[in-house]
Amino acid sequence: MSDDPILRIRGLQKSFGDNHVLRGMDLDVKQGDCIAILGASGSGKSTFLRCLNFMEIPSDGEIIHAGKTVGTARNGKPRLYPEGELTKVRQKVGMVFQQFNLFPHMTVLGNVTEGLRIVQRMDKTGAETRAREELARVGLAEKADEYPARLSGGQKQRVAIARALALAPDLMLFDEPTSALDPELVGEVLNVIRGLADEGRTMLLVTHEVGFAYHVANRVIFMAAGVIQEEGPPEQVLKNPKNPRTQAFLSRHKQFEF
Repeated sequence: MSDDPILRIRGLQKSFGDNHVLRGMDLDVKQGDCIAILGASGSGKSTFLRCLNFMEIPSDGEIIHAGKTVGTARNGKPRLYPEGELTKVRQKVGMVFQQFNLFPHMTVLGNVTEGLRIVQRMDKTGAETRAREELARVGLAEKADEYPARLSGGQKQRVAIARALALAPDLMLFDEPTSALDPELVGEVLNVIRGLADEGRTMLLVTHEVGFAYHVANRVIFMAAGVIQEEGPPEQVLKNPKNPRTQAFLSRHKQFEF
């Protein structure tokens, strides 16, 4: 694992009108990190992830990806983010959403190859070969010709993970990937994410599965009011939190065991 961060976040802020959601986020993400992000609803977790792959444009601060600051600074004005530059960043920062976002009119194979064909301009044969490899990785090789309507929620989410992996990102972002699933389907998605962590994939995971965070993440951050309140290894943050806000949050999550 390299000591050089693959991602540096410095003073990241995001406002929606008068609503100041992110108030100065600082974080280094190193190759191979699996960072779990915890916090109550409204703490800014999802907005934070969406800023990291520029689905939301930051209001202030810097995001430094692979040693290069994204965007162009302008004197006295917000940083300029050319769309061509953001397209390249998004290929390297994969995103998995709560609601899958699959194309219903495309087969599973079509959903996974779409980005390869359109964004990376890969030929059909190469795209399908890559897509089948990633579907096999998530345990869905036999579902390649099915349509999303015929899949369970857990299978849809695994297709979404395969689609993100197919673009060979150097960082994966998961935004509450199990929150839309029935309880009996949560495990199959978490097992895929655990496997990616075991491979050494670099990941940031917003989750309410605190026990999973304890066993899989190498770092945990707790967010509240748009800032990181506490950060450290799972053993420290989840078993011996120092911040009163972290303590209060975890006291409401005693149903898990670790």
